[in-house]
Amino acid sequence: MRNFHFKKILVIIAGILILSTESKCYSQTHYAANIAIGVKGGADMSRVFFNPSVDQVFKPGAIAGVSFRYIEESHFGIIAELNFVQRGWKESFEDTPFTYSRTMDYLQLPILAHIYFGRRGRFFFNLGPEFGVRLSDKVKSNFDYTNTSTIADFPKYHTTQQYIEPVKQRVDYGITAGLGGEFSITRRQAINLEVRFNYALGNIFGASKKDYFNASNSMCMQFTMGYLFRVK
Repeated sequence: MRNFHFKKILVIIAGILILSTESKCYSQTHYAANIAIGVKGGADMSRVFFNPSVDQVFKPGAIAGVSFRYIEESHFGIIAELNFVQRGWKESFEDTPFTYSRTMDYLQLPILAHIYFGRRGRFFFNLGPEFGVRLSDKVKSNFDYTNTSTIADFPKYHTTQQYIEPVKQRVDYGITAGLGGEFSITRRQAINLEVRFNYALGNIFGASKKDYFNASNSMCMQFTMGYLFRVK
């Protein structure tokens, strides 16, 4: 039921983007279109919302990509990006010497409404859906996570089911929202800084009644710097 509501939210956001674009294109046609392409890079801090819960800390990762921005009128535009993103989780074992982290690399496509204020220096808000394809799934650990029952001092309270669960969903989808600032270098060039929050609406593990986890949604904070070049 919870995923059903999230899917409704995703559909509503996508509808808002489409309707907003159409209405803007048919109104105020005197505004000159602004088209820019760019590159971006930075870091993210991710974890997974598990239910039942798993003790975690935020896991650092990297993000890099290219972007296309189309502005049809003052204060509103559309952004499409293609990003390489590292997500996953890192577990917390308190004062014990164990370490475990799982990294999933994604090729990610966000399609965002871009709302901005200002001219030479801009503040902006981005919001919309994102879609991703998982490229790899890697584990880093200093213990045999496939057979924790043989480890005498392994914490008895620690959840271990996630170690044997395969990542079932290759395609990911979710919502993202970001705040940032853009600063002009020349008439055609600009740099921007952005903080963005991403929440996956799909589960990485199976979530049926027979599965151990009924929720396993990725989430992360992204911190990026980008360069934009105006081509029109």
